[in-house]
Amino acid sequence: MVLKSIWLTIGFAVFLTTSLTGCASIRYYGQLISGQIGILNKREPIRHVLAQPDASEKLKLKLKLVLEIREFAKDKLFLPAKDQYLSFVDLERPFAVYNVFATPEFSFSPKTWCYPIIGCAVYRGYFSKKDAFNYADQLRKKGYDVYIGGVVAYSTLGWFDDPVLSTFINLSDIKLAALIFHELSHHLLYVADDTTFNESFATAVERESLRRWLLSKNRPKAYGDYMKAYRRQQQFIKLVLKYRKKLEVLYAKDLPVLEKRHDKAVEFDNLKADYRLLKKQWGGYSGYEGWFNRKMNNAQLLTVATYNDLVPAFLKLLKTCNSNLKTFYKKCQELSKKPKKVRRAYLDQLLDHSDKPSAVKHRPAIRDASGKTRAARYHDAGRFIF
Repeated sequence: MVLKSIWLTIGFAVFLTTSLTGCASIRYYGQLISGQIGILNKREPIRHVLAQPDASEKLKLKLKLVLEIREFAKDKLFLPAKDQYLSFVDLERPFAVYNVFATPEFSFSPKTWCYPIIGCAVYRGYFSKKDAFNYADQLRKKGYDVYIGGVVAYSTLGWFDDPVLSTFINLSDIKLAALIFHELSHHLLYVADDTTFNESFATAVERESLRRWLLSKNRPKAYGDYMKAYRRQQQFIKLVLKYRKKLEVLYAKDLPVLEKRHDKAVEFDNLKADYRLLKKQWGGYSGYEGWFNRKMNNAQLLTVATYNDLVPAFLKLLKTCNSNLKTFYKKCQELSKKPKKVRRAYLDQLLDHSDKPSAVKHRPAIRDASGKTRAARYHDAGRFIF
């Protein structure tokens, strides 16, 4: 996922702190600026870390793998690696950023926040866990449903040379490669205000990149495991969106508040019960357990989105290009310059009937801590979001 923090450059620091009124605004933007600068200042070239005798062998092996993945991405996938992921930062915390989401008690209309440069977003980001939780408490006191999502990785879309972070370096080899391929694809192609296009393109590139990378390493079974996890994630998203629609129907009813609150709780209990059935179908896989083992609310469901709807279309477009990545990238870049409705119609016509996405209103998602999608795209939600 792409976290909208591009504007956190040192050059904007004076502008942000002098053009805003109110101590709260200045404090908020100040922590964003200092948080981003803090990460940039802690970057250490990977080659230096590898030369340190006291660095752990586990870390060195992972960093060597990152360099290998980068080279494959650059030489075989033609992705713009440039100086991305050539440095390392130990954040000494589990997440890089903490995003706060909020909705009314009986609505999925998200609270939004507007910022200079990037416009409006449905979350408010903090580099400090304490600050995120304090702000969340303020929103709860105002009657909002609130959810805090921990983010392990984000892209600055080329404004900075993104480092490898300690928050995602210990992912499995496949998840680490998936994250890097996905984020580098955002550097290749990114369209403002079209998250579904961006994420579907990046996920398609990720899937094809992983297939080629694992094939080059003679690990076809590993790709099968990756696809199995991907299918589980899609089932998870489908289940959550099913209950979001049920809750939207409930909230539209003219009922007393206490009755509506009771029925809301019942629907969330039913959601958890259906998840337990799904878990049995998965053979007991518990990667989403933490996500469900909590008091759930609207804001939590808000973070789950169908941003992969167009992945089959992009993969079919790749086939029409005879699987030539350079030709595929060129066609996607040409498509990105067309109006949103035109490019969506073009991709829709590539879909088979079975590939057609359900008519669910898209919601913003965050990159969860595994580095997968995206509720955030690639994740074991239970392990990484709290």
